[in-house]
Amino acid sequence: MAIRKLKPTTPSQRYRVVSSFDTITADKPERSLLAPIKKSGGRNNQGRMTVRYRGGGHKRRYRIIDFRRDNDGVKGTVESIQYDPNRSARIALVQYGSEKRYIIAPAGLKVGQSVVAGKEATPEVGNAMYIGDLPLGTIIHNIELRPGQGGKLARSAGSYAQLVAKDGKYGVIKLPSGETRLVLKTCKATIGSVSNSDHALEVGGKAGRSRWLGRRPRTRGVAMNPVDHPMGGGEGRASGGHPRSRNGVPAKGYKTRKPKKATNKYIVERRKNKR
Repeated sequence: MAIRKLKPTTPSQRYRVVSSFDTITADKPERSLLAPIKKSGGRNNQGRMTVRYRGGGHKRRYRIIDFRRDNDGVKGTVESIQYDPNRSARIALVQYGSEKRYIIAPAGLKVGQSVVAGKEATPEVGNAMYIGDLPLGTIIHNIELRPGQGGKLARSAGSYAQLVAKDGKYGVIKLPSGETRLVLKTCKATIGSVSNSDHALEVGGKAGRSRWLGRRPRTRGVAMNPVDHPMGGGEGRASGGHPRSRNGVPAKGYKTRKPKKATNKYIVERRKNKR
């Protein structure tokens, strides 16, 4: 993966940094794996805006991704690496006999490479294995939280987790956030880190790119009136106070996780504070 800085031919191009798309091998998606996406613009079923700053954006079609990797023992061949407008990672089109499926493309996966899932799989990039069968220290992504549920953790560009220990019927996994968590050994995970690790280095360069992504301009709380936001109002250009959300929940360090949440018992070590 690589990025490309554009020549400053216009003010918006001056700071623009885009992906080079050098790993992409096909520009047309597989039609049988496409589904429509209906946009809500942040409105609920009554037509009322429940999420602010959403709307517009380029029309997209959803790529049906195989997060479950449930075709155990069937060897597949990677046909192409493709762009997916719905996620930061690249996706790979895999041919399993007469069936085609999309999977999240791990870094280093090449066209023509074979991938397999289940007990027969070996710890090679792109293969999906049960956590109980993985060697300690393995870098993984697309991790299930419940057996057969499909991968939920470490799916965005460049992210990965690591199997650090095994404890009874659980595997101990260090997640991208720094949190260490217990996951059942019967859950599946895919070997390798997610592709497109340079995604974090991309720069839009202009407001229009946010509009293409369906993001409308965001109004700062301190620019509002007191009736609209806890941080609004004040004489002149007064700003500040304790940072908080519109409904008064403090930001920057305030813990919002319920102390009696049922899944707390699976967390070995909480994520580190970035400050």
